[in-house]
Amino acid sequence: MPQGKPSVVPDDGLTTRQRRNRPLLMVHTGIGKGKSTAAFGMALRAWNQGWPVGVFQFVKSAKWRVGEERALRVLGDSGEGGTVTWHKMGEGWSWVQRDIGSSEEAAREGWEQVKRDLAAETHRFYVLDEFAYPLHWGWIDTAEVVSVLRDRPGTQHVVVTGRNAPPELLDAADLVTDMSKVKHPMDAGQKGQRGIEW
Repeated sequence: MPQGKPSVVPDDGLTTRQRRNRPLLMVHTGIGKGKSTAAFGMALRAWNQGWPVGVFQFVKSAKWRVGEERALRVLGDSGEGGTVTWHKMGEGWSWVQRDIGSSEEAAREGWEQVKRDLAAETHRFYVLDEFAYPLHWGWIDTAEVVSVLRDRPGTQHVVVTGRNAPPELLDAADLVTDMSKVKHPMDAGQKGQRGIEW
């Protein structure tokens, strides 16, 4: 995509402006680091545009205080960009299934809130952080998710993060990034670090 120009312009009858303002469904998946971080970077861009941002953390513990949350909350309260609403419904770290019953229930409740917000067009930009996990584990029906996200009203952008995103979600997405891992300090036995992992 040289100089920001698409390599193909579809014959869809849309103007350049209409095509540029089309809502996108994006997925960040794969085993590498950076899926959520990239989504939060997009949320910063949305905030800068003055868009209301909704963050839904599906699996990471509600007890965790992550840097992205603090930064986006401060920015959302600053009155200079868009508002930021942060929802936590997780019970534990993403790839460890602890206390399955309450985590599954919390994920389903979170999805119901996302559906209500999409129907009401509450936000212009949604981060469904670690949402690929409840889909992969079968807690939430992927076909329903694809249908709701595909048919959402208005110009609401949605980014979904997490390993093992289902193929049906990838097929429905406008943008898919697979974060691969080449090397990680944990491979050499190093624990996660403050300021790097959280």
